Amino acid sequence: MKKSKILLVDDDKNICILLDLYLRQDGHTVIFAHDGQAAIKAFQKENPDLVVLDLMLPIMDGWEVLKYIRQESQVPVIMLTAVDACEDKVTGLDLGANDYVVKPFDPREVAARVRAHLRKQIPPQKDDLAEVLTAGNLVVNSKSYEVVCGGKPVELTPKEFQLLEYMLLNRNIVLSRDQILESVWGYDYFGETRTVDMHIKRLRQKLKSSGSWQIRTIYGIGYKFEV
Repeated sequence: MKKSKILLVDDDKNICILLDLYLRQDGHTVIFAHDGQAAIKAFQKENPDLVVLDLMLPIMDGWEVLKYIRQESQVPVIMLTAVDACEDKVTGLDLGANDYVVKPFDPREVAARVRAHLRKQIPPQKDDLAEVLTAGNLVVNSKSYEVVCGGKPVELTPKEFQLLEYMLLNRNIVLSRDQILESVWGYDYFGETRTVDMHIKRLRQKLKSSGSWQIRTIYGIGYKFEV
């Protein structure tokens, strides 16, 4: 994977030092900012590939920094928060955050999430589009539209297949219902997010997990294909 430039924004310098260690082990360049105003200046100057952004910051909070970033760029943003509140997560995702990590956290998890989001930024090669997607006992052929689970073929509707493929491509990433609607149904879909829940329910009924993967419900937000 291409080594990237990460903007790390947190007023807790101990957290910055710890995350810096793990991110640099992956070969990334890390730029620090310890308040919201400094974060915006660093973002303007450095043009990072990904931002790890604390919510509670001096001078300007993480919400305002996130709003600014989304006006300028679609660079991935992973929010850090000390409060595991559904309202904060929903607000962050609605404002354009890509992911959430609650403190205290294992720095290895943050580093893994950084790698996952950076992989999503790599444009797929033509040959990659025909690859078979696998997770445990689940095999999805994106070219032939065939699905095999536990060694048995599974019949899916076109929309169910698109939903499963999208979740597999974004495995271990929390996806909001709105994100799923926009990506699978398209921006011109004006139905309710409940249709996502219905299709997830059908996928669960048709697919029998081996235990090595699951479609996990993230309360108040959406779903995650967890491997």
